[in-house]
Amino acid sequence: MSALYGETVTLVRAPLKVDKYGNATTERDWSAAERWSYYGLMVQPDTSAEVTGDRPTVITGWRLITPKGVPFPALPTDRVEWDGLTLSVDGEVGRFRVRGRLHHVEARLKRVSG
Repeated sequence: MSALYGETVTLVRAPLKVDKYGNATTERDWSAAERWSYYGLMVQPDTSAEVTGDRPTVITGWRLITPKGVPFPALPTDRVEWDGLTLSVDGEVGRFRVRGRLHHVEARLKRVSG
C-alpha cells in the first residue's frame, strides 16, 4: 500500500433521538453513537470558495479517499473523527466502480461546530 494511505479515521454513526412519546425525531443522538476505526486511508485538504453578496468566502474542508478496492461504509448522516477533529460527511459518498467492482470511495468532510 502506498505511503499516501497512512491515515486512521473513526467513522461515527448516531441513532435518531427519541422524544418523550417514543417517536424518532430528525435529530441525531451523538452521545449514543457507535464508532468503527478504519486504517490505511487518505485525508487531504479540499477547499472551495463561494461568493456571498460582494464578499468571497473560503470554506475549507477535507476529502477522504480509500485505496483501490477498500470499502468505507459512510453515510451522509455520519461523522468522522480524524487528527483531533470531528468532521461531518458533506453530501453523498462517492463509490466509484470499474467493470462493476469497487475501485475506491471518496467522501467530502467539513468541520462540525459546537
